[in-house]
Amino acid sequence: MLTLILIAVTALVSWQAFEKKRLFERLVLWPPGVERFHQYDRLLTHGFVHADWTHLLFNMITLYFFGGVIEQVFAQTIGQAGFVLFYLSAIVVAILPSYLRHRRDNGYVSLGASGAVSAVLFAYVLINPWNWIIVFVIPVPAIAYAVAYVVYSFWMDKRGRGNINHNAHLSGAIYGVLFMLLMEPRIGLIFLQRLASPSLPSFFGG
Repeated sequence: MLTLILIAVTALVSWQAFEKKRLFERLVLWPPGVERFHQYDRLLTHGFVHADWTHLLFNMITLYFFGGVIEQVFAQTIGQAGFVLFYLSAIVVAILPSYLRHRRDNGYVSLGASGAVSAVLFAYVLINPWNWIIVFVIPVPAIAYAVAYVVYSFWMDKRGRGNINHNAHLSGAIYGVLFMLLMEPRIGLIFLQRLASPSLPSFFGG
């Protein structure tokens, strides 16, 4: 339920930002806005605006498929409200390295929920390393996807090209894993046990 609320709020805010340029400009992460004008809320609000509908749709579909599972894990440990705290804090933590790197760059802007969604995705991988993840209609084991995701994000971040904040993806992924382990250390042991015993569920069921 909370996952759906987060999706609905993000979609609503993004839609309004698409329609209202001034709102869009106020919500995105613009480092000088934080540094000079003390608009610290940008560290959070940037996670609720997106570049376009495709960007929004991709992030929210990913959050929908994996957020519900992680929300239930939180419900059994520290409570569902903890899931909201996890998601919102992931938005902030995932962007901090990028903010610090570009804190005096007037031309730098970052936006989108990708960092927080990465945290949710990697929390899922920690719980279900051998479950299938669909990547462009191709089923891939979650752990294999996670490894490829980290390698690709690290490589692209070092290249420093394009408009995608790969650093936020990496930071979010790391935060997702660390938060889960700190919340419930036994999850680490469960992950290692499941990782050592590959058991791919049937993709077609049955």
